[in-house]
Amino acid sequence: MKRSLLALTLLAALPFAASAAEGVSYNFVQGGYVATNSNDDDIDADADGYGIDASVAVHDNFHIFGGYSNQELDFTDFDIEQYKLGVGYNHEIAPKADLVTRIAYQKLDAGGIADFDGYSAEVGVRGALASKLEGYAFAGYQDYEQVDGDFYGRVGALVKFNDNWGLNGDVKFADGDAEWFVGPRFTW
Repeated sequence: MKRSLLALTLLAALPFAASAAEGVSYNFVQGGYVATNSNDDDIDADADGYGIDASVAVHDNFHIFGGYSNQELDFTDFDIEQYKLGVGYNHEIAPKADLVTRIAYQKLDAGGIADFDGYSAEVGVRGALASKLEGYAFAGYQDYEQVDGDFYGRVGALVKFNDNWGLNGDVKFADGDAEWFVGPRFTW
């Protein structure tokens, strides 16, 4: 009964919810270069490869997102695949800025050596800094089964060439490691 009442309340509030900030779109697909730089002095755990991400707005305030990356550890033929699928909520806090919360299911597959399911949750801000520049900053937590969870920070920027095309860069810092992405983004 409580769940039904909560769902009904949320549905009733949807028409009054704020839309996405001006100059920010949650409809995009991007692909590019992904690299991880590890701070582990005992082993060389640096890796690089490619990744693709997408997001689709399903309402003015809700979007679904997903991603895939494949990285090869340096000096090996060993691949690490990561998958992510989640849902996000965005709420306008200024004419050109949104408060964003996201939760996601994550999977890490290291070719038979490790195969972990997990989740992540993050909160942050995303906004149009100028007509051709967007930026974002998030704080989050990720946890995989059989692996200690980590808090992380993620920052990024999008330089827009026109209404549809841009170049996105993203850096995620967790426990001294850095994972970064750079590549073109198509927005609609």
